[in-house]
Amino acid sequence: MIRYALACEAGHAFESWFRSSGDYDSQAKRGFVVCPHCGSAKVEKQIMAPAVRVREEPQAKRPVALADPRDAAMRQMFRAYRQFIEENAEAVGDKFAEEARKIHYGETEERAIYGEATFSEVKELAEEGIEIAPIPVLPDERN
Repeated sequence: MIRYALACEAGHAFESWFRSSGDYDSQAKRGFVVCPHCGSAKVEKQIMAPAVRVREEPQAKRPVALADPRDAAMRQMFRAYRQFIEENAEAVGDKFAEEARKIHYGETEERAIYGEATFSEVKELAEEGIEIAPIPVLPDERN
């Protein structure tokens, strides 16, 4: 089974379960996937990405400098984001890439996961169309 976050053309957000991504595609094409709020059959999948923390140190594309004391709010937001993920997702450690693929290809139940992956694993996941997001780790929190 796979769970998708969906939204209709009117912007109503909802979730639904399917046997596989192909099952969703088939049902959506035939107009069987409808918004429970307004009945619209014009429904699209929304972004649902597992989170990942990279083991290797790739060059950051959008670095954020956090040296200014006014950045305390940003630091707090990063910590709260990471805490939310840790409390609401399953830790899969260095098996992240393997588990993300199983979820993406419908080989295991869809669920929120987080863990570690190498830069090359992250790149391969992106090339396969598997959506992931980094978990920010502040410099003073690194091991």
